Amino acid sequence: MPRPRQALLSRQRIIEAAAALIDSEGLEGFSTRRLAAELGVRGPSLYNHFATKDEILDAVADSITGQVDVSFFGAVDWREALRRWGHSYRAALAAHPHIVPYLARGPGRRSAALAMADAVYGGLVDAGWPPARATHIGALMRYFVAGSALGSFARGFVEDPGLYAEQYPHLTQAHRLAEHQQRVDEGAFALGLDALIDGLTRTYERTIAAPPPLPSDADTH
Repeated sequence: MPRPRQALLSRQRIIEAAAALIDSEGLEGFSTRRLAAELGVRGPSLYNHFATKDEILDAVADSITGQVDVSFFGAVDWREALRRWGHSYRAALAAHPHIVPYLARGPGRRSAALAMADAVYGGLVDAGWPPARATHIGALMRYFVAGSALGSFARGFVEDPGLYAEQYPHLTQAHRLAEHQQRVDEGAFALGLDALIDGLTRTYERTIAAPPPLPSDADTH
């Protein structure tokens, strides 16, 4: 009797299953044993594709970073490139918040992460930023984006009006924040990103040169 056919194990299948497991249970719930069980294989089968658990985590982290669009650098003004990159970066991380602490350790040897860092740094230097300042901007963007993706400000307030009514007179509408979570969190990120870029624009003007006017929305679409 022929043996039952099983789906072939591949690097991509392992990465996708590992990402789903981390999304559902967090980094603390991730193990090669759990991953193998999810895939319906024995643990040693994973090591035909990845030598260690950290290699799997690196691959998951890099697959998420690979979703970030950095094509704007060199194609549009550095200010608009930062804005578009920031929104793309946050969208990728916000979809997988449990992996963010691992990503926050830095790019290591991960190819997509290094390609992103190279595109951002190169785009900023080409735009006239000194190398040290380009490094600082890349770092502060990572701090800002990663922090925003780690959790929801709006969901941090419980939906109990009685909690706020008597003791916290300025928070009488705080119980409604969770109801508008996406609008609050995305609005806060957009406001912060705009403020950050406005501040960088003033620094650029003060220390390098007056930047050209940004094209209008009609000119960029």
